Amino acid sequence: MTDQMRTGQHTQFSGLKRKETLEAMAQQQFDVIVIGGGITGAGIALDAQSRGLRTALIEMQDFASGTSSRSTKLVHGGLRYLKQLDVKVVAEVGKERAIVYENGPHVTTPEWMLLPFYKGGTFGKLSTSLGLRVYDFLAGVKRSERRKMFNPAVTLEHEPLLKKKDLRGGGYYVEYRTDDARLTIEVMKKAVELGAMAVNYAKVEELIVKDGTLVGVRVVDQLAAAGGLDGIDGKDTKDVKDVKDVKDQTASYVLSASKIVNAAGPWVDTLREMDRSKQGKTLHLTKGVHLVFDQSRFPLGQAIYFDTPDGRMVFAIPRDGKTYVGTTDTNYKGDIANPRITLADRAYVLRAANEMFPSLELTEADVESSWTGLRPLIHQEGKDPSEISRRDEIFVSASGLISMAGGKLTGYRKMAESVVNQIAAMLVAEGNVSAALPPSRTKTLPISGGDVGGSAKLAPFLRSKVSQGQRLGLTESETMLLAQRYGSNVDTVFVLLEQHRGEAARRGMPAAVLAALVYAIEREMVVKPADFFIRRTGALFFDIAWARQWKAAATAFLAERFGWSEAQTAAYTAELEQLLHEAVHPLEA
Repeated sequence: MTDQMRTGQHTQFSGLKRKETLEAMAQQQFDVIVIGGGITGAGIALDAQSRGLRTALIEMQDFASGTSSRSTKLVHGGLRYLKQLDVKVVAEVGKERAIVYENGPHVTTPEWMLLPFYKGGTFGKLSTSLGLRVYDFLAGVKRSERRKMFNPAVTLEHEPLLKKKDLRGGGYYVEYRTDDARLTIEVMKKAVELGAMAVNYAKVEELIVKDGTLVGVRVVDQLAAAGGLDGIDGKDTKDVKDVKDVKDQTASYVLSASKIVNAAGPWVDTLREMDRSKQGKTLHLTKGVHLVFDQSRFPLGQAIYFDTPDGRMVFAIPRDGKTYVGTTDTNYKGDIANPRITLADRAYVLRAANEMFPSLELTEADVESSWTGLRPLIHQEGKDPSEISRRDEIFVSASGLISMAGGKLTGYRKMAESVVNQIAAMLVAEGNVSAALPPSRTKTLPISGGDVGGSAKLAPFLRSKVSQGQRLGLTESETMLLAQRYGSNVDTVFVLLEQHRGEAARRGMPAAVLAALVYAIEREMVVKPADFFIRRTGALFFDIAWARQWKAAATAFLAERFGWSEAQTAAYTAELEQLLHEAVHPLEA
């Protein structure tokens, strides 16, 4: 490993440099290779690299493309787990909420949540009051955010859309809303800024074992395998007439490391099978579905957490001019890479929403978008999906594969700390490091974009950036969107905006849209239209009309920057079109 990487000067995270990064990774010996680019893997990479371990991360799809872009988008303390008496989970993740918030206040924000209780419902006045009081204590909630109890009249003042019949009151407490995909990307970027190397669309095809010990992985560049983006034998891909010409030019790389971490989320057991170590505890996948409505049709003013007639708990949350409702919690055995919403899923969520907000009379036609995610839980015999613990566990196989299973978005940082602590102990015991590693420093380490002076200084930071953006010709809403999305990195976006203003005009695109796209390519390893419209902006979920408006222009720009052939452009266009279709058209079964 070079001194350059040790000192964190290697900050390459450009989609245009993917192949170069993969090639560089194959030339080096790492302390740690992390398999999986969701929030768990990103957190482990950040913790490991920040403690001085030479770290690489590989993701077979795009970063955050699995569970980490398809959650309920809450960094929450797990009030529901008090119901299961899972006190440890509540205490651990409850305290983590404030840490996640302080380290990246641009992507996480406090959200007052209202829990209404009804005659005959799961919660009553006493149980709600007691539960929230215990929750405040376990989660270490600061005084200004501790629970309040409302009578029916005050409950309805906070949210008039609530069902009035048999309402007995409400509990009021704070959760934290986040953009899960952007949180993951910002954590990943911070790891790269500190010297880690990370690549998307690189799939592990083989675990390399020497004398019974895992020493590396063979990965295949999925983009080269599917037709390539990075050129073939030094030749620009636009000179290739057909995708078939490059299918056999699959790029395979061998990466070496002292320790390999399996943080593949729903695919954890797939890698354990490859390692021949899938035994004992296994994963139990459950599916969660969320529906998105426009605020003009579902004008929710207050986040609500409510129980359904079958005893499940559902969130309804206002966000960016939309309201989203979810989640379901059902066993899942289907395609892990592409879980789909079904007609039954949609009907269930609509039924739950109409039960709690009866005046709306929501129908299938009101659903603007949706998403479906999988929860990789640790199997517990005889338990219903919603009753299975969200605890995380570390499994170490005979070959040395370290697997992180279970867990929650909220607890990602603590999970990462535990994994790296274990790696550190193993490296010391094996004599692979000269001295014990320093303790984790991520508790007070701002993630990328988070250098705004903490949550207390976020508001003045945003005001200053709005003024700056308006001087550049942006509207207040355009600037606020950029500042909240990119945090302290927004200055780079402003520079790109000025540089590409003329090109944006020629392409008929707003300068802010093109600047965001260029930033995503050069600083966030975007290589496909879907990466940009789903994981980097969230537009497919929360502004699907915007995604439809700019998909052609964005794809044309990407095609030019990457030198795609007509066949490649058509394939990536079709992929985005299919995802836009799936967001609003459920499967029949």
